[in-house]
Amino acid sequence: MGIDVDLAVVLVAALWGAVTGALLPRAAYRFSAPSGEAWRTACPGGHPVRGWAGRARCRDCDPARGATEPTYDATTGAEYHRVPPAVPYGPSRLVLAPVTALVCAALAAATGTRPELAVWLLLAPVGVLLAVVDLKVRRLPDPLTLPLAGAALALLGLAALVPEHAGEWTTALLGALALGAGYLVLFLVNPAGMGFGDVKLALTAGAALGWYGWPTLMLGTFAGFLLGALYGGALLVARRADRKTAIPFGPFLIAGAFLGVLAGAYAA
Repeated sequence: MGIDVDLAVVLVAALWGAVTGALLPRAAYRFSAPSGEAWRTACPGGHPVRGWAGRARCRDCDPARGATEPTYDATTGAEYHRVPPAVPYGPSRLVLAPVTALVCAALAAATGTRPELAVWLLLAPVGVLLAVVDLKVRRLPDPLTLPLAGAALALLGLAALVPEHAGEWTTALLGALALGAGYLVLFLVNPAGMGFGDVKLALTAGAALGWYGWPTLMLGTFAGFLLGALYGGALLVARRADRKTAIPFGPFLIAGAFLGVLAGAYAA
């Protein structure tokens, strides 16, 4: 008895999310740089960090490194030295992998085998990465935001050329411009409450939401603001913030876009 095609798509998407999510910790750490720095080049101990994919761990940070006593194999008598475990310094892949897998599986369940699913699966890990970075340092790195918007529009343009797609590239483009312009107005009115990184990220969110039409764009936008308001209200109730406390809005913008895309895909 063959496996259901839709179930297979969801399982493959979840596997893709788990694999890509497991590769995010090092990039998340490197992009969580202080304002004025594009990315980190060293671990907290000052040792160089190379590469962007994989675990965020540093063997040179282990205080026992180089100080271990030699060990002898009981059978052969050969001498060897124990390699100290690497010291973690970034987000855990045990968190990022299942979160990304869940996001990708949900997108696959909503979208099915339509060609735009490939676009959502490529954008989803970057969305998770941006949310993690914004939560950590309250900034959205320029090397990711604008290129992501361009990639989203280009990939959706390719998806529009494939039969059985369920969206429109024209509304994706207009949605990106509309949402980007709306966030730009909010930034100009209240720079302390809205970062310019959110404006650039809104271009990607507008493209993804606009693909399924204006109602989806409005729904995803409203969901983002609602989630941000609920989070801010919860902090006020818990007395962990006051009315002047700035909160990272990127994760809520991303979450709202995610929920809007799910609704648009199911309705398409």
